Formats: sequence, C-alpha cells, structure tokens
Amino acid sequence: MNFQQLRIIHETVRQNYNLTEAANALFTSQSGVSKHIKDLEDELGVELFIRKGKRLLGLTDPGKELVKIVERILLDAKNVKRLAEQFSNRKQGRLTIATTHTQAQYALPPVVTQFKKAFPQVHLVLHQASPGEIVSMLLDGHADIGIATEALESVSELASFPYYSWHHAVIVPHGHPLESVHLLTLEAIAEFPVITYHEGFTGRTGIDQTLAKAGLVLDIAMSALDADVIKTYVELGLGVGIVASMAFNPARDTKLNLLDSSHLFEKNTTNISVRRGHYLRGYAYRFIELCLPSLTEAAIRTGVKPEVDIELGT
Repeated sequence: MNFQQLRIIHETVRQNYNLTEAANALFTSQSGVSKHIKDLEDELGVELFIRKGKRLLGLTDPGKELVKIVERILLDAKNVKRLAEQFSNRKQGRLTIATTHTQAQYALPPVVTQFKKAFPQVHLVLHQASPGEIVSMLLDGHADIGIATEALESVSELASFPYYSWHHAVIVPHGHPLESVHLLTLEAIAEFPVITYHEGFTGRTGIDQTLAKAGLVLDIAMSALDADVIKTYVELGLGVGIVASMAFNPARDTKLNLLDSSHLFEKNTTNISVRRGHYLRGYAYRFIELCLPSLTEAAIRTGVKPEVDIELGT
C-alpha cells in the first residue's frame, strides 16, 4: 500500500467513479489508475468497487469503510506539512477564507484590516462562493475557514460556531408608498414587486418560510446573488428590496430608505466553520478570534460553541 494508491482511491470517488477524470486530475493514465486500484484490492484481499464490465459503479461495503480511513490519512499527511510550516515560519504563509459576497463586503472588512496589520506577510485569499461551494472547499482542504449563513452548520464533518445574528431589512427608493405605512406588514410588501436574494443565498430560505407561514406569495420580480445588485435595481424603481440589514449604509445608499422591518423576519445566524481534523496555522486562529474574541483557539479545538449572541446591522 502506498500514498499514490490512496490518492487514486480518493480521487476516483471524488470524480464519481470516472477513471478518465480521476487520471486527468492526478496527471496520470487511466490504465495506471486501474492497475493501482487492482493492486490494492489484491493486497487487501477484498474488492473495493462495484463493477459492471470495466466501469466502476460505486463502492462495496469494504470500500466505503476504506474511503473514510483514506480521507483521514490524506488529511493528516497535509497536516504534517502545515505543522512544519507553523514552526518554521509563524507569520508567513497563506490563509484561504471561503465566504459569500455579503460577508466579504459588509462583515469582514474590519477583520481583514486588523489581520493584515498583524500578519502583513500572510497571503490572505478571500474566495467568494455559494454556501454549497464553501462546504466543498472546506471538505476538500481548499479553504481553511468558511463563513456563511446557510449550509455550514448541518455538515457533521465541520465544526461550526455562531459568528453574529442579523435580520432582513426592507429598502425602497425615496418617495415610495411604503414609506407612509406606520407599521410595515408582509401584506403591505406583497402589494409590490420584490427584489431579493437568489434561492440559497443570504437567508433567502428564511424569507420564503416567513411568507409561507403567513400564507403569502410575493411577486419576485428579480433575484440576485448580492445586495449591491439588489440595491441598484431598487434605486431604479423596479421593486421593493429585501436585503441583509448590514448591507444598507445610509452614507452611501443616499437614494434609498431603510424601513423598520425587524419584526417581520426571523433572526439569521452567520457561522464560522472549519473542517474537523484540519490543521490550522496559528494565524488562522487569530483571524477567527478577530471575528469573535470569545471564539478562542481552545474553543475551536474542542468544537464547543461559545455562549454569544451578537446582533449586527439592527
């Protein structure tokens, strides 16, 4: 058994049992991939894959158990390298944060500013992605830290911690009829076209659930991935906007008015997540602590969520 065989097993599963794609990802030949798999099966004395002719269709029961072990071995192999880097040069390296546009644009700038002052030689990568993509990047080891509202907390392989809480807010252009409504209601909003987030982004699920409970269906005229786009089209008068509250800046959004709507929508919680077993450099822990001082390295290592409930943008 060798590391190349383990990498091939892992990549074959990751490529949905397509040997050609696995070979391309590992810069080797399909025949070489097949031989390594067969050699490992012969050595172990069990078949790892379900086959139909030369095609692989899935994993056998031994194969499913082996893949779990392989993932741990490959993760620990990466951790050995990170451990050496940590002690050879504590303040240099690379830190990849996978997050959504909303977090990168509105929540993280103060944190990034403080971090770069403390660690100027660390190359910080802010990779903006969808919540599902963030999960994949964490699990594949392509990101060290993930920050998002959706998807992270439900993944057992991730240790997730509450970062901050926020509500959705209603925005309208100046002179809009909703400005004269004394106590805003969902029914009043439903009388107008709405511009809000695309499904699966920035708490959109919570908006839909709130409306479903009220028995209302909004006229979603447009949906977008980030608040800047939503605000642009609200300014043009194409609809009422529903955005994350922290996305509204009165100093910049001078053509818009933020309506009091915190009573209409449920609280959302943005989470910080790391992969369990993934070795983090010291500066990664410091980045997380800058986000949330009570989230110490010890708390992250034990996977215990600190007792915090911070509200932003309200």
